[in-house]
Amino acid sequence: MTLTAAVTRRGREAPGGPRPLRFRPGRVPRVVLIAWAALMFNVLTRAGDGTIIPIPPLVSSAIAQSSLVVAFLFALLANPRVVVRPTLFLVLLTVMAVAALAVSLHSEFLVGSTYRGVRLVVFVACLWLLTPWWGRDDLVLLRCHWICLWAILASVVVGAALGPGKAFANDGRLGGTLWPIWPTQVAHYSALLLGATAILWMCRIITGRHALLAAVVTSVILLATHTRTALLGLVIGLALASASLFIGHARVRRASVTALLVGVGTGVLVAPQVAAWLMRGQSSQDAAMLTGRASVWTSVSQLARPMSAEIFGDGLSNKSFAGQSIDSSWVSTFVDLGWLGIALEISFLLVLVVMVVTHVRGPRRAVALFLIAYCIVSSFTETGLGDASAYLLDLVVAASLLVTPPRPAP
Repeated sequence: MTLTAAVTRRGREAPGGPRPLRFRPGRVPRVVLIAWAALMFNVLTRAGDGTIIPIPPLVSSAIAQSSLVVAFLFALLANPRVVVRPTLFLVLLTVMAVAALAVSLHSEFLVGSTYRGVRLVVFVACLWLLTPWWGRDDLVLLRCHWICLWAILASVVVGAALGPGKAFANDGRLGGTLWPIWPTQVAHYSALLLGATAILWMCRIITGRHALLAAVVTSVILLATHTRTALLGLVIGLALASASLFIGHARVRRASVTALLVGVGTGVLVAPQVAAWLMRGQSSQDAAMLTGRASVWTSVSQLARPMSAEIFGDGLSNKSFAGQSIDSSWVSTFVDLGWLGIALEISFLLVLVVMVVTHVRGPRRAVALFLIAYCIVSSFTETGLGDASAYLLDLVVAASLLVTPPRPAP
């Protein structure tokens, strides 16, 4: 998706803050884009076997896992002198990765857990190698993320056009069929792209034509996934981002009032349809139990473990308990890394919140605030904060927007 550099006075940061933003797609370093795309591909969790072209599980897993090696090699090519920028956020992620590997070496499931620990260490090492591109005026990592999101959603749309039966095979929810992607992941990517597009348009960094196209495509995809968590994260994230821009941007004020009126009007006129979409054919009891998640969380809380496991966890797992998905970053991290992992997650999220609060008002802060808020909301019903995942990449993009520009360009 091409974007313009339509940056005007109203789209610039506040006086005394960072220099005006430059959102020019032609200037994305290819090696950085390839490294970031490989990282994104590595965290695309395989969703069963419902693809248009059958891909054996072993082959797809090998392709996905080898992409981390590709990411590391291209990150080294992008940063051959291994120059890194100090950042407390990545320091905390590194501590979590090292702790995860150390605990995984003593796990009952030694091979799988240790592999996941090594993967997380290499994943974080790639993020360190890309730190010279943090804080730049041309928003390199945000644009790389933007391009990858478009590529993923384009594959979902093409797959739905070629095989609608397979695309909606998961209880009528849209998933990926060119590459198997869970509907919840599709919703995650569409909500991020929709929210970031809205903020950049309100700040006059992209044109209305591009914003309208992105809004239509991502809205349709998000509704087709029937994912409530993504919708809630989008609404809360956009509300907070808009509030941070409300004073200095007239377009933000107009868009916020319009969205509020449209939302209220739509809710009144089509309330039964909205309620039916939210319920997804479930009973009120199922909805109250969060589609069975609450029972799994209760089982985890009642599990008796040694004190060492309570503090340090049992090592990285496949985020399941007794054969059922945990579907919560906080509960899964407690199982994998114990109270230490919970403390580290809270710490790096607090670091990002402090960075947002102390950053000058403007598009950088607004986009970062949206990403952080979205990830926090999603963390309660989605896993990812305690392992290599798309959510960690979202937070890395947010952190890259909140640091000061580097002195020398890489």
